[in-house]
This record gives sequence, structure tokens and C-alpha cells, in this order.
Amino acid sequence: MFFPYKDDNPRVLIPYVTYGLVGLNLFVFVFQFSMGIKDPEAEAIFIYTFGLIPADFSILTMFTSMFLHGGFAHIMGNMWFLWIFGDNVESTLGHVRYALFYILCGVAASLCQVLMNPGSEIPMVGASGAIAGVLGLYMIRFPQARVHVFIFILIFFTTIRVPAIVVLGFWFFNQLTNGLGSLGLDTTGGVAWFAHVGGFITGIMLHQAFKLIHVDH
Repeated sequence: MFFPYKDDNPRVLIPYVTYGLVGLNLFVFVFQFSMGIKDPEAEAIFIYTFGLIPADFSILTMFTSMFLHGGFAHIMGNMWFLWIFGDNVESTLGHVRYALFYILCGVAASLCQVLMNPGSEIPMVGASGAIAGVLGLYMIRFPQARVHVFIFILIFFTTIRVPAIVVLGFWFFNQLTNGLGSLGLDTTGGVAWFAHVGGFITGIMLHQAFKLIHVDH
């Protein structure tokens, strides 16, 4: 199992948008978590109101769902990946285009999951789809950038440096195979695998559409 913890890819711009996204997601999560402590029913209503429910699709929740999370592991994993890879993508695109890119990837990811499971009544929440787009563009733009990863094998672990294309290619393969394996199964409360797949592919497609600036590394 690969788990990245940093890369050797120097940033060019100060990633203000990435900082803002991490801060906003954490702020919403703290608000949501605090609500759950005081009134679990109110938190459930909040999630069902602002999470994306495929069977009750709305444009609003397609956006608001990107800033909700299902628990500590969910938000910490998402923000960790965004922190590692978001700064270089923001340096490549520039602040404004990066913000637009992030939202477009999140929207495409949501639509992909809805298309694959349109009858689901379980709210979809999380920034995973948008962040998957960041990973997709990073892999195409910086395939040989060295990423430091933990490798877990049973009770043993070590650290190595591997090219981004290996780490992120393996990540995408894992999302795709798990998604295909979940077809036709009851995945209530599970992972929205196809949101990850859709976001990742959208990130790759937008690599050319955004006419990326050249950055020397």
C-alpha cells in the first residue's frame, strides 16, 4: 500500500487557493462536527440538505457537497492529498484558473457518480472528486516528480521515493478496480469510487483545455 507524505516538486507560486480550500473544508467540518456533538439529528439534516443525493439531484448540492465530509479520516485523507499535490497544480494553472479547475473537477466527479448510481438515496459528501482532478493533472504534468511514500506490508513499513506516475497511476487503478467491483452491489455508506474516477479523468482532460503555462522545475 502506497501512502504519499511529501514530494520533491518545488512550488512556483504561493498556493493561496490551496490554503483557502484546506481552510474552508476544515472550517465546515468543525462546524459540522460541533453540530453533531450538540444535536446528532441536526447534523444528519445538515448532511441530507447539503450533500448530493443522486435520487434527488440538485445543482446546489453538487457544489455544497464538495465541502462536507463523513469523518476525521475522510477529511484528513483528502486534505493531506490536496496539501501535497495542490500547490504544484496551482503554480501551473495560476490562482484563478486553479480555483475554476478545482470546481469543474468536483462537478464532473459528482455527475459521474450520479450517472453510475442514479437511484442512490445516500448523500454524497467530500472533496475527493475535486482532489482526484488535481491528482490527474499532476500525474500528466509532472510524471517523473519524486514522491516520498510510506509502504505498508502487513506489520512492516518503509519509505521510498518513486515517480508520481507510479504513485498516482496506482491510486487511479485502485479507484477504477474498486468501482468496477462495486457495480451491482449494495454499497450504502461506502466510497463513491466513480466520483474519484470521473474527477481524475476530468483533470487529465482539462490539462490541455486550460492551455497550461510553462513552468520550469
